[in-house]
Amino acid sequence: MTDERAFSVRGSRVTVAGAARSGVAAAELLVRRGARVTLSDMRDSVDDEDRLRAGGVDLELGGHRPETFTGADLIVLSPGVSLRQPLVEAARRAGVPVIGELELASRWLRGRIVAITGTKGKSTTTTLAGRMLEAGGHRVLVGGNIGNALSAQVDDSTEDTIHVIETSSFQLEAIVGFRPWIAVLLNFSPDHLDRHANVEEYAAAKRRIFENQSEEDWAVINADDPAAAAMTGGVRARTLQCSTRSALADGVFVSDDRIVRRRGGSDEPLVPLSSIRLLGPHLVADVVAAAAVASVVGVDSGAMTRAVESFSGLEHALELVGDVGGVRFVNDSKATNVEAARRAIESFGDGVVVIMGGRFKGGSFGDLREPLAARHAAVVAIGEATPLIRAALADIVSVHEAANMSAAVRTAFASAAPGRTVVLAPACSSFDMFQDYAERGRVFKQEVSRLQEAWSVTREQ
Repeated sequence: MTDERAFSVRGSRVTVAGAARSGVAAAELLVRRGARVTLSDMRDSVDDEDRLRAGGVDLELGGHRPETFTGADLIVLSPGVSLRQPLVEAARRAGVPVIGELELASRWLRGRIVAITGTKGKSTTTTLAGRMLEAGGHRVLVGGNIGNALSAQVDDSTEDTIHVIETSSFQLEAIVGFRPWIAVLLNFSPDHLDRHANVEEYAAAKRRIFENQSEEDWAVINADDPAAAAMTGGVRARTLQCSTRSALADGVFVSDDRIVRRRGGSDEPLVPLSSIRLLGPHLVADVVAAAAVASVVGVDSGAMTRAVESFSGLEHALELVGDVGGVRFVNDSKATNVEAARRAIESFGDGVVVIMGGRFKGGSFGDLREPLAARHAAVVAIGEATPLIRAALADIVSVHEAANMSAAVRTAFASAAPGRTVVLAPACSSFDMFQDYAERGRVFKQEVSRLQEAWSVTREQ
């Protein structure tokens, strides 16, 4: 983190690539700091065009012009824009500095940073860690890959602010000096292979969260995840391990009916398991990680527990939607990769029906065979990945196909016995049918609501 005297863009020509949430926030921040900003996007129109233009942002829509990139003094990438984008590569060859929105914002923050990454569980852990710190009396701003972009937090940043931010591989691959006080790696499994060249490149991006830390910082590591643990070799920061499975000689783990922190041979109770209101048992690992962060910050057990007791989870993350004729419906639209879908499936018992599919991002649907078969499950496949799902799973469980979410919800309901659960756990991105996972989740909930209404009418007749 630096102040404006050390990093100034006043009078500079800055191109921001990508006009989604993070790009817009970066463009507006740069204008406030005196830059001449062009916000470039492949789309023909973007939200809030009039406001952006009135605020001093030049818009380049419908494609990127080479001179906008090679003629810039600085390029700032939204997370959705790859470093391999041809004009970005051309600008780098021409000597133009290229950074991500996360890096840009961090240079002007005045407070400390808690950064959380992992293949799954980032949003839950980030939100809960923020709530724990707030309950402990700290001034907290939560955002990054969820909520407000980090650039939108800069003007509210103070010396005593703790910025708790979710960080994705797309954000981390474009950092330079980004340095979290506390960096958390929750887990690691193949994902985003539609963007990263291979799993090694994806892992390298994730590992960059530790790259600029010093011995004064902290790295919180999931000891239960061998892949994540293997990525932390050579980390300079002090490490704090977490576990839901094993008692650690020094770390945060589950002991009997509570989460504790062990150091110096003694255990400090942090959070009773009875206070956790989350639906999936695997989400206990997210609570453990959040408690580890809060413990490093110095939050007491009472404040942590109050935060956990008042937290029932996030929208689209194992969200209980409702009941229709004794069949429970659960929305886990955020399960956008195979490993996250597996965890969702393992949260439910015999006869679970899984709505799965979308745009495949890599991994193997075959990894779901065992948990599906063990639960005598059924699958309703949607979207582009339907042929892959059928090829991987149809010989071991029933696989139905649906053309849209409405048909998927009704097919799943017809396949589920009373007392069982239908869960939307796509294992894929949403971009073949929806704008994002949130829209997919909302449409799922709308279709469940329509099914409830139709069921009620039928019952009354």
